[in-house]
Amino acid sequence: MKNHWTHFFGGSVKVAITGKGIERFINECVRRNIIVWEVRKQGSHTLSFSMYLKDISKIRPIVRKSDCKLRFIERKGLPFLIRKTVLNSGFLIGAVGFFVIIILLSNMVWGIKVDGAKPETEHLILKELKRMGIEKGKLQFFLEDVESIQRHLTDNINDITWIGVELNGTTYHLEVVEKNQPEPAEHLSPRNIIAKKNAIITRMFVEEGKPLVTEHDYVNKGDILVSGKIGKEGEEKLVPARGKIFGETWYKYTLEVHLSTKLNVFTGDSNHKHYLQFGDLALPIWGFKKNEYQEFETEKYKHNVKFFKWELPIAYSKKVIRESEEVERKYSVDQAIKEAVKDGRKKLENELDNDAEIIGEKVLRHSVKNGKVKVEIKYDVIENIVSTIPLVQGD
Repeated sequence: MKNHWTHFFGGSVKVAITGKGIERFINECVRRNIIVWEVRKQGSHTLSFSMYLKDISKIRPIVRKSDCKLRFIERKGLPFLIRKTVLNSGFLIGAVGFFVIIILLSNMVWGIKVDGAKPETEHLILKELKRMGIEKGKLQFFLEDVESIQRHLTDNINDITWIGVELNGTTYHLEVVEKNQPEPAEHLSPRNIIAKKNAIITRMFVEEGKPLVTEHDYVNKGDILVSGKIGKEGEEKLVPARGKIFGETWYKYTLEVHLSTKLNVFTGDSNHKHYLQFGDLALPIWGFKKNEYQEFETEKYKHNVKFFKWELPIAYSKKVIRESEEVERKYSVDQAIKEAVKDGRKKLENELDNDAEIIGEKVLRHSVKNGKVKVEIKYDVIENIVSTIPLVQGD
């Protein structure tokens, strides 16, 4: 087996010698350390054998001094294979180039389809995708994965409630659910509008029904604001009271803020490593710098290579190593109170309806204990206080 690989990588030739004294010719080769094998006599004056390509220069002086003629009948090994490949390099380059082009075309983005969105929303989505670098003609290797795309679009486009992103071959399919979908008209039974919490009326928009309160009135939870009974006495009829009534309401929150907190933050430095992956074997192709960060977080991305619609067992993967450090955030008491007010406002905004508005805030009291500031805050809010109860004949 060892000789076989030596013959292949070094190259060998099979030669035939013809003439008188062919035995003396072989003996002379052996004396000059020329290795020969597969020696076969093919007649009284003809003999063939194999030898290394590197020994051709050594055998020429022997041929000149002998009465024999030498001719090459076969060539074997890597040097001859390389030469043949070079001579046919045009075909090889064309084949490799064709394969590379097909691979690139199979891993490009050739289509983006958006379903379930109005033209205005679709334009916003395509504009945001372009800002992310996702458009026709881009290589998929350098784009974010579909989960990241879906999360980014949901966070940055206010007109959509949900969006699903799927990559089929070379086309991105986006399924969109928009906000504020029109609700089907409902049949309303007779009812009264009541207050769902204590409030001071600030403004009223009554569409149907009889108002029983006016602006600046103080109402308690459960008070009737608009009656569903209209008309003159004795000729009354029942209707579904409708409208919006806004009032000033109050919320109290108690929050705690630590005066000192340890946080892990990114420094902004990062290393990017690129790999060509064959199954579980990852071959580094770029980014050989050794990681010297003491604290870091690693993000991994992987894109499988496709050939037409088939997924090959080859993938391009990228590893992003971001340096992080532990920092201590310190607040003074006043800063902690401001932070508590801000956190309470955010929490309240998430609980309120879209048409509600926070108009004021007041710190009622605060205390410091065990490295924490405990803050009690009152928020003033203008919101729709409407609730309804059914109304039947005889009420």
